[in-house]
Order: sequence, then C-alpha cells, then structure tokens
Amino acid sequence: MRILIVEDDEVLANGLSVGLRLSGFTADRVATLADARAALETSDFEGMVLDIMLPDGLGLDLLGELRARGSALPVLLLTARDQVRDRVRGLDAGADDYLGKPFDLDELAARLRAMLRRGEGRASGALRWNGLEIDPATHTGSRNGAALRFSRHEFAILHALMEHPGRVLSRAALEERLYGWQEEVESNTVEVHVHKLRAKLGRGFVETVRGLGYRVAAEGS
Repeated sequence: MRILIVEDDEVLANGLSVGLRLSGFTADRVATLADARAALETSDFEGMVLDIMLPDGLGLDLLGELRARGSALPVLLLTARDQVRDRVRGLDAGADDYLGKPFDLDELAARLRAMLRRGEGRASGALRWNGLEIDPATHTGSRNGAALRFSRHEFAILHALMEHPGRVLSRAALEERLYGWQEEVESNTVEVHVHKLRAKLGRGFVETVRGLGYRVAAEGS
C-alpha cells in the first residue's frame, strides 16, 4: 500500500516513513504543498498522511482541491492542532480520519489500514480468495488450515493482486507498490517474488498474462 506523507518536520517525516515501511506500507514523503501536488500528479498513491500546517499553506487547501475535483483518495490529517473545532473543520473538508500529535505509530498504521479498507468497501481487514486468507496487519495468511508467512515484498504483491481479483497488474504497477522514490528497484524483483509466492501457494494461484502482467487465478482454479 503506497502512502504519500506530507510533513515538513524532517525528523517526524523520517520516523513516519520508516515506521510505516515496517508496518508494510511503501511511504514517500514531501515537505510542501507544491511538492505534494506534483507527487499526486506523477505517482499513484492509495492514501495520504497530511499535516495541516505547512510552509507554503494549509493542508486543508490541498484536501479541498482534491475533493473539489472528485478525488476519493483516503486522507488522514496529522497535526498538533487537536482541538475539537480543528477536527470538525478537517473532517468537514473531506478528511477520512484525524490524528493529533503526539501519536503512536502502531495506531497510525491501524488507522491507515482501516481507512483504506473503508475506501475499498470492505468491513473486514482480511482479504480472502481461493481458500487463502491474508491479514494486512500481520503480513500472515492461512490456507486449508495451514499458516503462512510472507516477506514484505511478497505480501505487497499478493495484497495488490487480491484487492481486485481478476484485474491484471503490470510489472511496473507492482514495482510502484514495492518501492518508494528513494529505493532502488532491483532487477527482476517482481518475477522473483511471484516465484516465491507460487512456491508457497501453488503454481496456479498467480497467473502470468503474457505481455500484460499478473493476476490471481479465478475462484476454484
């Protein structure tokens, strides 16, 4: 799950980025509204952590712009201004959730998972397909009563494919789920992790669609 962090405090932004990666997210960060607008135009994100007070304006302005053009990008507001009127203003502006500083990283990760789950119209955090159940909170799964564990990259690919069963995701789209801007993309990394997933789940669980990418096999396959 790729998240954009918009936060001008470098220490906090670094801590957020590292903490969210440990929780299984791919996190990119910017420090200004201008950079956030550029990032949103050039990259696909599944959610955004947005500070209200930024050097070149209010995060609420960016939030208003997104909602005005019909964007449903899940947004969690992060700010030291934790009074009721500020929470109400942010939520009325279109925020999906609100967390005041200081905060716990585990709580932030849990709120992001819940926010993204609501955006996908799911009541449960678990994803289920073809007898496999995976838990985004723990990066674990189970199939036919057998417990399964996955690496961060294995889980990111599996989660992306199971979010929309039947949809073909290209290698480039999967790489975007695996790597942030500052991370070097390893050669053949998608192929390597798909191979590892097939070793754990069976060769037919993830299908290769020649020339297009990958998808999970149809139910019952």
